[in-house]
Amino acid sequence: MNELAHTTRMPRAAPARVLACGAYLKNRACLVDGDQVHWSPLHGDLGEAANCAALERSIESLLSRALGPLQAVAHDLHPDFHSTRVALALAEQMQVPAIGVQHHHAHIGVALAEHAVAGPVIGLALDGVGLGDDGSAWGGEVLWVNGLAAAHQWQRLDHLVPLALPGADAAAREPWRMAAAALFALGRGDEIEARFAPAVGAPAARGVHTLLQRDLQCPRSSSAGRWFDAAAGALALSVRQAFEAEAAMTLEVRAREWLQAHPEFELPWTSLDLRPLLAELFTLAGSGSQAQGAAMFHLALAGGLAHRAIEAARTHGTHTVVVGGGCFANRVLTERLGAALQRAGLGVFQPQGAGCGDAGLALGQAWIAACAVRHGQALAVQCAPSVAREA
Repeated sequence: MNELAHTTRMPRAAPARVLACGAYLKNRACLVDGDQVHWSPLHGDLGEAANCAALERSIESLLSRALGPLQAVAHDLHPDFHSTRVALALAEQMQVPAIGVQHHHAHIGVALAEHAVAGPVIGLALDGVGLGDDGSAWGGEVLWVNGLAAAHQWQRLDHLVPLALPGADAAAREPWRMAAAALFALGRGDEIEARFAPAVGAPAARGVHTLLQRDLQCPRSSSAGRWFDAAAGALALSVRQAFEAEAAMTLEVRAREWLQAHPEFELPWTSLDLRPLLAELFTLAGSGSQAQGAAMFHLALAGGLAHRAIEAARTHGTHTVVVGGGCFANRVLTERLGAALQRAGLGVFQPQGAGCGDAGLALGQAWIAACAVRHGQALAVQCAPSVAREA
């Protein structure tokens, strides 16, 4: 994706003129005005003061490009994000609605805007984390979203089974913590110290076990990203990540190599509960079969999502699935899932120019908020500031 300010076109004009302030990570803002999308440069993560200042400058620049008065400002649900504060202040200044859009709903909105998808869709949104409208951390979501100018109408249908995040944000940086959480969820918490102490030290392993036992600093999340971390940790492929998504990328490489060597391998799996699979991965790690375990994780995740999406599509009378979120940068997952959905006769759409990750999220925020403006409806917002921010 071009990281500079630029303008793109949508196949259909937006229902209202909206400025969207984007995500917390890989922040980028945009203005939708008719069929044009005016993008700011990519600012980066809003944990950096310089990036926050850059966002404020970009908003001024975007406003100067509007061909008429702004009708709303869109933002993430999280009240602590700088982008949210900026959006609320701007909306008050301009006397227009500030519309909070749930993170994963916005991921699906990106593809709806880029492809002008008509009619209701089943949305699969997979990433590291986003605040849910129930105040918890989401990230492995099955949604129903209406199409085109009614995209503000949506419902959460299902999600990956949540895992505890021992140490909250620390769990997103250290996959062994997520593997320990999976072991604890399997009723095998007494194995945590013996399994992980050689890699992280007995005090750290014992401390995480204590957090899990006492349910302290252990927020739950349905995050697909954290399930990738748990699998990489269970297979002893990653202990601590040097950069974002390092564990997931390692897992994907190992899975791709193994599947290329075993093209006939299949793994029937229909559940969004991956805990039984993690039990197998711990065993495979001990036998030196990490690559096979990585492949099994990808096939199980794709199989569970495909089964639930097909079921939801039939229940809700749609033939379209839209995917979004940073996890869809993973080609093994995307290709396996897409093939399963297409075999079931479903059309599959994903973001193109804006990309599937957080850098393109503002377009989904803007499109959904524009739909809400057109219908004179506000989106329900329920926030909890204690949610972990790591992706």
